[in-house]
Amino acid sequence: MAFLKERGRSFRYAFTGIAHAFRTQPNLWIHSVAIVITIAAGFLLRINSVEWIFIIAAIGVVITTEIINTAIEELVDLVSPERHEKAGIVKDLAAGAVLIAAIMALIIGCIIFIPKILLIFVT
Repeated sequence: MAFLKERGRSFRYAFTGIAHAFRTQPNLWIHSVAIVITIAAGFLLRINSVEWIFIIAAIGVVITTEIINTAIEELVDLVSPERHEKAGIVKDLAAGAVLIAAIMALIIGCIIFIPKILLIFVT
């Protein structure tokens, strides 16, 4: 019983962290809008199972890196509340990881969706 209670508590902490990220990070809302548009396009353009796997993986990587970026920013602010060159570099690196993930997701989306959209206009 204690094991289940501990697992429940760890899930609660995880959801609290996710909720904090959504409350405090405007970029996460921008990503969320892109996700809704992407999912809608996936259904409208009837992407196949393999394409869905790539889309879902890309979404997961972007959201995960955004939340890790948020965690790093919070930690840096805690340990270095004053401006410090190294603290800035750490934050920039974390933000860079999110940017790379978002660019890769965009490329995946283009590879999957552009041919399907072109088919609509060509036929």
